[in-house]
Amino acid sequence: MTASTQRLIAALLAAATLILGFAVASWTGNRALGGVVLVIGGAACAVMWWRLAGPGRTIAAVAIAGVAFVVSHPLGAVLTSWGAVLLVSTITAGAAYALTRPRQ
Repeated sequence: MTASTQRLIAALLAAATLILGFAVASWTGNRALGGVVLVIGGAACAVMWWRLAGPGRTIAAVAIAGVAFVVSHPLGAVLTSWGAVLLVSTITAGAAYALTRPRQ
């Protein structure tokens, strides 16, 4: 598998993690369960990013995902909850893909 493909998979996983975490919390009414999804998906992304791009870029990508999660909450009051989650998921995926190019 090429590094570009690995980057794409990790970026899509980051977006899917945010979306699935919200869906689980929303549909079950259990926010902690949604948090478990976020932690598991985030850890998987971090491992993939670390292997691809090293610690510095991994920390940046994880920080962006964390900020996106936090920002989605007040943004939900403006866009609707699902609209906010979809927007920050898209931004997270794009930023993660851009940040995690392989080490040279």
